[in-house]
Amino acid sequence: MPKFLLSLIFICATTFMWAQDDSQQEKLEQRKAQIIQEIRDNEKMLQSVKKKEKSAVNVFLIQANKIKLKEKLINTTAKQERLLSNDMYINQLKVNKLKRELTVLKEDYSKMILKSYKSRSEQSRAMFILSSESFLQAYKRAQYLKQYTAFRKNQGLEIQSKTAQLVDFNAKLDGQRKVKKKIIAENQKERLALEIEKKEQQKLVNAIKKDKNKIAADIRAKQKESKNIDRQIDRLIREAIAEANRKAALEKAKANPGTAPSKAAVSSSRIALTPEDKVLAADFKANRGRLPWPVEKGFVSLGYGDQPHPLYPSVTVHNSGVEITTEQGASARAVFEGVVAKVMILSPVNKAVMIQHGDYFTVYQNLSSVSVSQGDKVNIKQSIGKVRTSGDTGKTVIKFLILQNTSNNNPEGWLQNR
Repeated sequence: MPKFLLSLIFICATTFMWAQDDSQQEKLEQRKAQIIQEIRDNEKMLQSVKKKEKSAVNVFLIQANKIKLKEKLINTTAKQERLLSNDMYINQLKVNKLKRELTVLKEDYSKMILKSYKSRSEQSRAMFILSSESFLQAYKRAQYLKQYTAFRKNQGLEIQSKTAQLVDFNAKLDGQRKVKKKIIAENQKERLALEIEKKEQQKLVNAIKKDKNKIAADIRAKQKESKNIDRQIDRLIREAIAEANRKAALEKAKANPGTAPSKAAVSSSRIALTPEDKVLAADFKANRGRLPWPVEKGFVSLGYGDQPHPLYPSVTVHNSGVEITTEQGASARAVFEGVVAKVMILSPVNKAVMIQHGDYFTVYQNLSSVSVSQGDKVNIKQSIGKVRTSGDTGKTVIKFLILQNTSNNNPEGWLQNR
């Protein structure tokens, strides 16, 4: 009986491990499908840009992201292969162990059947019991025969169980071998494609080097424009904070007639939160790392903060948010519920929306059109406008900022991973 119970425990444990392995494989397969879709989206953006591009710089940036996605895909399939190899090794050990156990069980079972047959020929079960010297001895002999029969039955069941397990493990191994062969072929194909992509990228780098002076001048001009816009946004946020604090001070003065509004409170760079605003700010903060992206599809083409330029590492560029390259016609969407604090016209072709979430602000720049107004309440993922596509480059890029009061945060730490 203990052996039979151990077999049942072994089956349950094996089933649990299979379920875990299948779950890991399923997650990797889902991640692989997601990366493949991102590569397809990236390719669409690349083709769109190539049709309109006057400079190779923007093609380089999109191509660089495509290479990064290809490398992620290769790493994911490599993880699948390693996981399968580990599973196959463990399963092979289990197959070998089951074969050894079955051999021993079958030998023991054969000996027991033979012994039982010989015993039956010498003396029947009835005679064995009837020849007892007392009723107690007869009872014990009957119980012994009953236990012996049960033991034989359990041994037979254990042989059946282990045989079924062996069949299952062998079938799983056969399936794993086929999957592994397919994954290895996929990985080899992606590696060859990656080499081609890198060669194309090198051609772009060589072409770009010819226009180094022109590109460097363009970088400086864009950095100057970006700093001017950052100053505008900082001024507008301070105005919004001062206005909110002024209203809060007036409300407080009405509730307490003898108290005059504090000039320091009105001009503060920190917003005075109402109880409702405190709840909203806490909810926003609690969702750090889980906020949806401000566009449905896209990739970060320029990260946050001071960093080397992607093409010229010796040139440092500053970014107060993140720039996300997306597809033409993409909608900008709110990353969290809040109130539209400002709709800004930063230039004749660059509109922006600022949404307040308690003492946090999110800013969505480079919009061609806006579909909300100041004071509107917005919900998470609600469309707030269209992202502008550059007529010169064909690129569709949204610049996204997160601030707490007037302090910039790195948006990549707030957005959910892709």
